Amino acid sequence: MPLGLIIGIGRAFRRKRTSSLDILSSKRAPRDYYKGKNCKPTGFHTRKGGYVVMQEKLPNYVVPDLTDFKLKPYVSQCATGAAESAN
Repeated sequence: MPLGLIIGIGRAFRRKRTSSLDILSSKRAPRDYYKGKNCKPTGFHTRKGGYVVMQEKLPNYVVPDLTDFKLKPYVSQCATGAAESAN
């Protein structure tokens, strides 16, 4: 009997453990739990149901001036076989 118990415990340790975020869902959590999509909040909710956006939490993208840039942007939107047949 103790050998079967030891084997069962060993099998439990060998199982692949899912991440802790997958285990906790909105149905298995407190009533006010919101899982979200792993993005950072840009502000906060007010007591009256509004939302205040904070400028310091917004993403700030620094884009260089590309007016005299020699290269053109290349974006492939089709498969390689379709691109060859179009030429």
